[in-house]
Amino acid sequence: MARGSLLSRFQHPTQVVVLGFGAAVLLGSLLLALPVATTSGESAGWLAALFTATSAVCVTGLVVVDTAGHWSAFGEVVIAGLIQVGGLGIMTLATVFTVLVSGRIGLRVRILAQAETKTLSMADVRVVVGKVVLFSLACEAAVAMVLTARFLLGYGEPFGRALYLGVFHAISSFNNAGFALWPDNLVRFVGDPWICLAIALAVIVGGLGFPVVFELLKTWRQPRRWSMLTRVTVAVTAVLLVAGTLVFLGTEWHNPRTLGALDDPGKFLAAFFTAVMPRTAGFNSLDISQMHPSSWLATDVLMFVGGGSAGTAGGIKVTTFGLLAFVIWAELRGEPQVNVGRRRLSEQAQRQAISLAVISVGLVAVSTYLMLVFTPHNLDRVLFEVVSAFGTAGLSTGITADTGTAGQLLLVLLMFVGRTGPLTLGSALALKQRTRHYELPEQSVIVG
Repeated sequence: MARGSLLSRFQHPTQVVVLGFGAAVLLGSLLLALPVATTSGESAGWLAALFTATSAVCVTGLVVVDTAGHWSAFGEVVIAGLIQVGGLGIMTLATVFTVLVSGRIGLRVRILAQAETKTLSMADVRVVVGKVVLFSLACEAAVAMVLTARFLLGYGEPFGRALYLGVFHAISSFNNAGFALWPDNLVRFVGDPWICLAIALAVIVGGLGFPVVFELLKTWRQPRRWSMLTRVTVAVTAVLLVAGTLVFLGTEWHNPRTLGALDDPGKFLAAFFTAVMPRTAGFNSLDISQMHPSSWLATDVLMFVGGGSAGTAGGIKVTTFGLLAFVIWAELRGEPQVNVGRRRLSEQAQRQAISLAVISVGLVAVSTYLMLVFTPHNLDRVLFEVVSAFGTAGLSTGITADTGTAGQLLLVLLMFVGRTGPLTLGSALALKQRTRHYELPEQSVIVG
């Protein structure tokens, strides 16, 4: 009876998703707290282990210790495993294991996988999950081959070391995590197109979202057949990448500490790479701390928007951002309905987009205030750090390790909420859904 009573309190799929991510963070923290996980042979401490495990599972990339210098090979493998689990999703992996063991999927497991993969039909969950795993592993393998060859032939790394670096960074890039095995992240490779473009492409593909990627693979030559989700995701992604590249070129072109030290082709490569990473991958080929505050603000916006739905990226998602633009445009034109192309946007989708954006803005504002109270850093750096954690971007101006215990715990909470999603977390906390069986009289209110 007690067991049944306990399970009955967690019937909503989003609750299990949140609990799954929480369990992964806890397990990762325990493994990283082991002495064997550090190069010194001493325990990393509970806070460093918790922060790193959360950052890995939530595919963020923020760190409080140098990944390559502090963690041993065992610790790095644990981090890579946590990134893979967080990227694919707890429920996706659970579904795969169920298929392998039993050969079939029960209704409840289908519902849980649907909540994680955002598929539109429960009947397709088994097929979709299989495609997600195979596509992810194939992309990671392709990126790993390119990186391994480059490290082997271009930098003289031994084959074993080159392969290790290639696999680790392929996993980290496709899952939009941003963990790197060098103290300066990827700054030393700022002018290397083989490494920068391979990682940038992996970030873009992983951040588009699996439903969009699968639809593009089938109908990339027929844009007219694209769904509203694919149209909005592709259009907004392209606009943000181009706009971001132009903004960074304009603000950093003459900055001797960033783009100013590079030749013209190198400037374009670095600016493009810098525009891709706020899609919520924490790699950087430029020193973020040396960028102009205007570039920080532009990065804040890009990190807050994030990538595509049902992918490895965080943020409020490009679909939310795009739908809000259509809602505003319809309101400015005085149109009663919101139309996206030749389709009408449902009122439920409008409410979800507005709710997600407002909740996210409020969470970032409150967290920024608390971080200003907890730390001595100025608003520019604090806001950057908070948005990076919430958007699971992993970029930093260099203050992560100096935010203190309270600040780091706040960042841990932000990373977890940013990965599971404000609406997902909120619905998981609601133990049962409520249905109103009546309607109240309508009344207008002055707005503005």
